[in-house]
Amino acid sequence: MSIPVETTPRLAIPKLGLGTFKLTGSEGQKAIERAIGLGYRHLDTAARYENEVEVGAAIKAGGVPRGDLFVTSKVWWDNLEPEPLHRSLEGSLNRLGTDYLDLFLIHWPKPAMDLEGAVKVLKAAQASGLIRAWGVANFPVALMRKLEEMGETPAALQVEYHVLLSQKKLLDWCQPRQIVLEAYTPLAKGSLQEDPVLKGIGAKYGATATQVALAWLLRQQGVVPIPKASRQQTQQENLDAVPLAAKLTAEDVAAIDALPKDQRMVNPDFAPAWDR
Repeated sequence: MSIPVETTPRLAIPKLGLGTFKLTGSEGQKAIERAIGLGYRHLDTAARYENEVEVGAAIKAGGVPRGDLFVTSKVWWDNLEPEPLHRSLEGSLNRLGTDYLDLFLIHWPKPAMDLEGAVKVLKAAQASGLIRAWGVANFPVALMRKLEEMGETPAALQVEYHVLLSQKKLLDWCQPRQIVLEAYTPLAKGSLQEDPVLKGIGAKYGATATQVALAWLLRQQGVVPIPKASRQQTQQENLDAVPLAAKLTAEDVAAIDALPKDQRMVNPDFAPAWDR
């Protein structure tokens, strides 16, 4: 199945990606290879995941031309000074065995970071062809505003987003600026499978609750979910949520919109002050 592409002036990114967090070792590599074989063309990794070697090996074994794949990696928050940031990027490229990344993100902000200096390195890497686009992750509106005050617009923002967590403030910021919002943990860490609202909607379409939750994200302008999935069955089920997105009715969407929207699954002690 062909996955639609979300296109903006700064980015052309497959509408559904494969999150690879915890897909490590030989089993992790095999899982990524399976996903590529099923039709996934968007792979999301990070230096912090310690699996870039496995992702790179899966890409090589998958037999899909590099130009047909969209590969993202990220720099950890303790490497945001110019020299460490550049070294982190080079390390990611070496471990992945690729000459460039389609997207490179600041993984998490930190209070004392030199944001202007970091962006300067990212833009230089883009100009030299090491990355096609740059973006940020886990930035609240306050930091997105700071970027805009610097005259900078990232291609993408990656944050936790699912049916139980509102990101309306960030969506209202990103959509008019054509910044792609990538949704990580889009299935709320497996907590949605027995949700009665999602199960009831899914029953109408022969779909699971998690497929309905994913379809809710996929139907939104500028939103790109990146669910992690290691099992072939789950990978295929996530792919099958793509056509389901067009089938959800206004009544379905309203019922999902009415679910609680305050359940954050990822909140480390170094997280920024989130939007409320």
